[in-house]
Amino acid sequence: MMDERNFTKYLNRHEIDALVIRVAEAINNDYKDKKVVLVAVLKGAILFLADLVRHLDLDLEIEFVRLSSYGKARASSGTVTLLKDIQSDIRGKHVLIVEEIIDSGRTLKFLYDRLKASNPASVEIVTLLDKASKRMVDVPVKYVGKLVEDQFLIGYGLDLEEHCRNLSEIYYLKYPN
Repeated sequence: MMDERNFTKYLNRHEIDALVIRVAEAINNDYKDKKVVLVAVLKGAILFLADLVRHLDLDLEIEFVRLSSYGKARASSGTVTLLKDIQSDIRGKHVLIVEEIIDSGRTLKFLYDRLKASNPASVEIVTLLDKASKRMVDVPVKYVGKLVEDQFLIGYGLDLEEHCRNLSEIYYLKYPN
C-alpha cells in the first residue's frame, strides 16, 4: 500500500526505540512503587504500548479504549465517538493514557475528561509523537517522545486508511493530496 515515491523515512527503528526508552524511564521514575493503569487508545497506540510496557518496571494493568474522530479521512471530523470503553474500575488508581500521536487534541480531551470523571488518583497523558502546532483544545500532555511538525505520518501504528500500521519505522507523506 505504501508507495515509496510518496513517502520518506522520518524515524528509523533505532530512533523510535530511543524515544520509547526515554519515555519509559521518566514514567518509571515518577511512578516507582505505585500501581498504574495504562489506557491505550486503539488501534494506533498498540505498537507503542507493547514496546513501552517492556521497559516499565511497575505494577501495572492494561486497558484499551477505541475512539473515532477520523473515519477514513486524514483529518479529524471534530466529533468523537466511543466505540470501546475500559472494563476496570479506576477509582483511586494512577491512570496513564497512551497515544501514538496527538494533533488537534479533541479525541484525547474527550477521553481525559471521561476518565477524570471516574475519580482516579491521577490521570496523565503519554504520547510517542505530538503535533502541538495542530492543537485545537488544551490537553495536559506530560510525557512526549518527540514533537513533530504538521505532516501526515504512517507506520508504527499510524495508518493510511487502516493500512501501513505494521511498518516498523515511521514515514511522512512527501506530497499530500
